[in-house]
Amino acid sequence: MENNILYYSDVCPDTKSFLNELNRLEVRFKSVNITESISNLKEFLAVRDNEAVFNDKKETNQVGIPVLVTEDKEYLFDGEQLRNKFDN
Repeated sequence: MENNILYYSDVCPDTKSFLNELNRLEVRFKSVNITESISNLKEFLAVRDNEAVFNDKKETNQVGIPVLVTEDKEYLFDGEQLRNKFDN
């Protein structure tokens, strides 16, 4: 499903391995590169600033990307979470 949304930055060091895992698992998603435009950044910040799941990230001065927001509104931040969700 392309109802999954990936928020990422092409300058983030964690993005490459996250994308590799998404591709390995054949997860379909819409990509939003938050450093590509101000509108993309604002879209991400509207999510991040209103979802409690990002509180730990913000408290440790992390941006909170890459993150896959699934169609059922789960927030997946790492390869292990991706595998738990999509590796059948």
